[in-house]
Amino acid sequence: MGNPLIRLEDVHLTLPSAAGPVNVLRGISLRVDRGDAIGLVGPSGSGKSTLMMVLGGLERASFGRVEVADLDLGALDEDALARFRRNNVGIVFQSFHLVPTMTALENVAVPLELSGRQDAFDVARAGLEAVGLGARVLHYPAQLSGGEQQRVAIARAFATRPKLLLADEPTGNLDGATGRQVIDLLFRLHEEAGTTFLLITHDPELARRCDRIVTLVDGRIDGAAM
Repeated sequence: MGNPLIRLEDVHLTLPSAAGPVNVLRGISLRVDRGDAIGLVGPSGSGKSTLMMVLGGLERASFGRVEVADLDLGALDEDALARFRRNNVGIVFQSFHLVPTMTALENVAVPLELSGRQDAFDVARAGLEAVGLGARVLHYPAQLSGGEQQRVAIARAFATRPKLLLADEPTGNLDGATGRQVIDLLFRLHEEAGTTFLLITHDPELARRCDRIVTLVDGRIDGAAM
């Protein structure tokens, strides 16, 4: 079956709550080949965002094996998980999560500086030009539209050439036309970079643009994981 970028085997995640333990993920098994685009769909509360957090090393599974980019995430300590994210993962959220006191250029340069790149600002500038913001590099987030802020977030996510890009409802805060432009940009960059792409969306039309659709219902994959 080749060497998939993502391999999940019987992954469970249980979180505490005032009403008692909540089983968020309940036996997820999934393989995703390198370079594939996966549309992750399902009703609110089905575990989509939690699964994304597990794949990004931001949440630890309670049980099961999580392997991404040939690394067993369950065997890594917090420092190693931080290095894993820095070297392998880009994340685009619904909320843009830009640092308001930094320019667009500085926001994109941050992950590059953390990875020790001496050319961080040159690479960041090229990344902003690739998303159509070459003329806005010195603008602060408050001086940018929502669509422009999301494009900065996308440039930041792609800056380190991640093996895995995770996008959680990336058009949720944008109007229809702007959202379509952002999605077109995400798919173009995914194809150009050969990045494995996991897109969480409520939009069936967007999901159908992916190579495969995975549906989560009540913390489980609905149908065969393939």
